[in-house]
Amino acid sequence: MPAGATTDMTAHKKAVEQIRESFAAMPEDAAPRLAKATTNLFRFRESAKTASLSARDLDQVIEVDPVAMTAEVQGMTTYEHLVDATLPYGLMPYVVPQLKTITLGGAVTGLGIESTSFKDGLPHESVEELEILTGDGRVVVARADNEYADLFNAFPNSYGTLGYALRIRIKLAKVKPFVRLTHIRFTDADKCMLAMQEICESRRHEGEQVDFVDGTYFSPNELYITVGTFADKAPYTSDYTGMRIYYQSIRTRPRDWLTVRDYLWRWDTDWFWCSRAFGVQQPLVRSLVPRRWLRSDVYRKLVGFDQKHGVTARIDRWRDRPVSESVIQDVEVPVERGAEFLEFFQNEVGMAPVWMCPLKATRDWPIYPLEPGKLYINFGFWGMVPLPRGQQDGYYNRLIERDVHRLGGHKSLYSSSFYEREEFWRLYNGDSYWPVKHSYDPGGRLLDLYDKCVRAR
Repeated sequence: MPAGATTDMTAHKKAVEQIRESFAAMPEDAAPRLAKATTNLFRFRESAKTASLSARDLDQVIEVDPVAMTAEVQGMTTYEHLVDATLPYGLMPYVVPQLKTITLGGAVTGLGIESTSFKDGLPHESVEELEILTGDGRVVVARADNEYADLFNAFPNSYGTLGYALRIRIKLAKVKPFVRLTHIRFTDADKCMLAMQEICESRRHEGEQVDFVDGTYFSPNELYITVGTFADKAPYTSDYTGMRIYYQSIRTRPRDWLTVRDYLWRWDTDWFWCSRAFGVQQPLVRSLVPRRWLRSDVYRKLVGFDQKHGVTARIDRWRDRPVSESVIQDVEVPVERGAEFLEFFQNEVGMAPVWMCPLKATRDWPIYPLEPGKLYINFGFWGMVPLPRGQQDGYYNRLIERDVHRLGGHKSLYSSSFYEREEFWRLYNGDSYWPVKHSYDPGGRLLDLYDKCVRAR
């Protein structure tokens, strides 16, 4: 078995054959649905006839090659598992999405972003090879330079509508043991966006190299850029996996130090700040909750339970509270329009904090239409907002969609979307999507991107 492996290629081939046979045996009138232990999607499905496709044997790291600086990974492997396999070699994926249970396949076919994205793009941009189960039942190996290059290029942002990633080979980056953090406060959004652009373009701050950049918006006069720099040594390290809460430290600690692993998962313990909705930021409650439960996947399961059983909605009705809308989105806006978006968001939605993460696509990806080389800011916001009297569910999300595209931005599709069909295919490049869809799923065995991501079938 190669160094760093937790399964072998023989076992992988067996798992591939099992999922291929399972796919072929599914009823023709049932839409396949990949069954995973965890999910980070926030598109709750309507009732529909589906057939579960098990991926339980496709969740391992096959090999870490410290010389070539690559990893062979099964598609349903979580980033937590992958990072644990690569860090002993002083390596990590170029982009490690912020939540532990995001899978590599999910990040490549959907959304994945983090504080290295200002220089390394999105997770799919460090992929060298994809083994894919296509909608017509084939298993193909796609690369940018082979006969399946069209599938390789269209796979990002396809959300399982062209096929499922079974094996992925990615490039890895070198790391150091520690990360030094500097939190820079701004009282003006325009100045914050300008500074973000300058730091990302120069990749330096106060004369030193910058390896990580993200930011946090608390209010119109309280914004922070956080820059991180690798270090061989640290005078101390902070721990935000217990009683202390990372996002709160941004406001009180201009300088901080973390181990590289704790840095990569700094947002997971409290699901950014969303854990407050479950009361676990209250010191007494937090002291009683086992550390192993302070994880984003635990909170996501609680949200799923609430969505299924309507617990919060019933409590709100009982207390005569206004109906609330779920506003859970990540959007990308050109950095020069970032302050405009924040002003709109503050005035029309009023939710805070907001995560700010700069990113730059390294080349053209047809179904993820960001202009290559252009700096965008990803704004992430997740919560419930009371609806104005007389408004229906979708009011805020539609407002956000319109403003993002007015500003020349782009919206990810992991959560609720409300586009009309024609507008959707214009925004998400249907002219590029459909030829690939017809080539690899001519019978429409898989849902198309609109049906899956907007109609949530």
